[in-house]
Amino acid sequence: MTAEALAAPFRHAVGRVSSLLMAVPLSLVLLIHPASMLNAQGHYSHSLLMLIMWGVGAGYVHGVGFEPRALAWRVVFHPLLAWAFMALGFGLWILARQWV
Repeated sequence: MTAEALAAPFRHAVGRVSSLLMAVPLSLVLLIHPASMLNAQGHYSHSLLMLIMWGVGAGYVHGVGFEPRALAWRVVFHPLLAWAFMALGFGLWILARQWV
């Protein structure tokens, strides 16, 4: 199997739109109302927020259609990694909002 065949599923419009649809709400929550990401003790988990922001950035990179050439940047901005980190963000957001 060639590298082109392995990367083909991530180049479809559905994958790119899903990356943007996951990145936009998370970025808006982090910018407009960051207090909604507090844990039960009222603190931020900075290490988790760093991973979530990495996922949001990678989601935007994939969503707008940018394809890095260097292998290191392709790994950093890979859509699977972005989707996993953004799913972590949505999970943290849901857990933080349990008290409402």
